[in-house]
Amino acid sequence: MQFKVKSALTVLAAAALLVACGKKEEAAAPAAAPVAAAPAANVVKIGHVGPTSGAIAHLGKDNENGARMAIEELNAEGVMIDGKKVTFELMAEDDAADPKQGTAVAQKLVDAKVAGVIGHLNSGTTIPASSLYSAAGIPQISPSATNPKYTRQGFKTTFRVVADDTQLGGTLGKYAVGTLKGKSIAVIDDRTAYGQGVAEEFAKAVEAAGGKVVAKEFTTDKATDFNSILTTIKGKKPDVVFFGGMDAVAGPMLKQMKSLGIKAKFMGGDGICSSELVKLGGDAIADDQVFCAEAGGVEGEGKAGMEEFKTKFKAKFGTEVQVYAPYVYDSLKLMVAAMVKANSSDPVKYLPVLAATADYKGVTGPISFDEKGDIKNGALTLKTVRGGKLETLAVIR
Repeated sequence: MQFKVKSALTVLAAAALLVACGKKEEAAAPAAAPVAAAPAANVVKIGHVGPTSGAIAHLGKDNENGARMAIEELNAEGVMIDGKKVTFELMAEDDAADPKQGTAVAQKLVDAKVAGVIGHLNSGTTIPASSLYSAAGIPQISPSATNPKYTRQGFKTTFRVVADDTQLGGTLGKYAVGTLKGKSIAVIDDRTAYGQGVAEEFAKAVEAAGGKVVAKEFTTDKATDFNSILTTIKGKKPDVVFFGGMDAVAGPMLKQMKSLGIKAKFMGGDGICSSELVKLGGDAIADDQVFCAEAGGVEGEGKAGMEEFKTKFKAKFGTEVQVYAPYVYDSLKLMVAAMVKANSSDPVKYLPVLAATADYKGVTGPISFDEKGDIKNGALTLKTVRGGKLETLAVIR
């Protein structure tokens, strides 16, 4: 009798357990519904990489903000690809301007299967990362890396929306001799792919224009004391000192030049052509002493669109554009325009459309690519510092 009672109780317990489990399953079912409501296929991931930590974090953040602005506008527009509304997701990564970290985050983006990458900022990180994106077939548009090697590796996935160092350094070299009347010129670089590259092109152009390079010195992108090399340069009595590197180094260098009594004109490429340089250099920068060039630029009717962008940017982020945020913005929107035209966010399908871009109208001007992926007819904007602000002297193509 006890056995029968126990058996009956066991059966009843089992039945109750089954009923309870059924109720739990019923209760859990509604919670799963929202997950199914947003298919992953409708999310398109786009990577952005720049140095958002370290000495030039202000430039990396400037670029990243340009990408965020583009992403938010695209999502607000409700972009359709292959008849479906898509949501764009920005995967923003920090490479700290370090080549090793650059390749590490590039691999992370490859593993995440992003549809494309905007970046990197520096040539020294862009070039090694480009081989990883190429192997994965992922399109990469750099808004600011100017070393010519980037688009001369034979990769079909590399694109650039600014002029390269051949144009940048070459134009500055001719300007140093022809306009600034520099006869004896000293050249310093920071040994990075960008700094060394632009300095070499500058020196070649100086000599071709009839100027004389009286000193070639180098430092690093993390240095803060330049007294030794500047003392050597002072003995050469140069008319112009050119620095291939970034604003974080150029600012302190200008201060030490002043303390040593070096009154030469100071020149540099786009790496120093930022509003941050004016802050870093402070009262060491006299009017018409610093000359630099942004590897891009607008003129005529294009000025209104650029000013509108800068106004929106400041209203959104509470800060002025440093240099390349508009080029990042254009790069990302251009990439999405190619996806829409190809009716696919699959890199295999939209890459040929991106490569065939003809006169895309961006805030930075018209964009078309040559067979290497370089922008056709790229502009340069020559600038100087007056009254504590960067002023445009001319836009050259």
